[in-house]
Amino acid sequence: MGDRWHVEVDRSVCIGSGMCVSTAPAGFTLDSARQSHPARPEADAAEEILEAAEGCPVEAITISLVGSGEVVFPPEE
Repeated sequence: MGDRWHVEVDRSVCIGSGMCVSTAPAGFTLDSARQSHPARPEADAAEEILEAAEGCPVEAITISLVGSGEVVFPPEE
């Protein structure tokens, strides 16, 4: 069994670029205000979701491991 991720979008930071939806259409949606939301707050680890987080121009997406809460993205500096 693979990792499960908790995916969050900080809507106070999100600018509605739609990059996440373009990169991972099954992982994210935009609401009528063009704010991003994870399609499911918990999801199987997927390269597309990580790529969407990495490509977010304002780094509004956070991914952590379900259970432990260990941060997957953004990397700790």
